Amino acid sequence: MSFLGFLQWLHGTDFSVALRESAWGEPIVESIHVLALTLFLGFAVLLDLRLLGVSFRRRRASEVLAQLNPWLEAGFAVMIATGALLFCSDPLAFYNDTFFRIKMLLIALAVANVIVFSRGEGRNVAAWDQNPQTPNAAKVAAVVSLVLWAAIVAAGRAIAYTLPPP
Repeated sequence: MSFLGFLQWLHGTDFSVALRESAWGEPIVESIHVLALTLFLGFAVLLDLRLLGVSFRRRRASEVLAQLNPWLEAGFAVMIATGALLFCSDPLAFYNDTFFRIKMLLIALAVANVIVFSRGEGRNVAAWDQNPQTPNAAKVAAVVSLVLWAAIVAAGRAIAYTLPPP
C-alpha cells in the first residue's frame, strides 16, 4: 500500500469520520492542542531566554533546565498526540496543505536543534553553569529555537485558513 493509499484508508476509518463529523470532538482536540502548545512554548521561551542570558541570570542553567524539562516534555507529548489526532480527522486535506508540510519540516528542524544542543553544548551545562556568559553555541541554539517555534505557530495558524471547511 502506498502512503497516499494509507491516507485514503485512514480518511475513511470510522474514527476519522467520527472525529471529522463530530460537533465537539475536533474542537476539543484542537483546544487541547493549542493549550499544550501554549504550555510548551511558554516554558521553551523561558529556557531560551535563560540560554541567551536575558532571564534567570542568577540561576544555574542546569537548575533551570531540570525544572523546565518535565514541563517541556509533557507539553510536547500532548501537543504531538493531539496534533496526530487532528491529522487523523482529515489526513488527505492536511497532507495536501502546503502550510502543514512547512509546519512538519519546521518541527523536524526544531527537534534536530534540541538534539544537536543536547549532544553538544548541553552535555556541558554543568561546566558553564556558574559562568555569567552563556557559550555562543547555546545562544545560537536558543535563537534558532525561538525563530523555529515562532514560524511553527505561524504555519499552524495558516493551516486553519487554507484547509477546506468541514
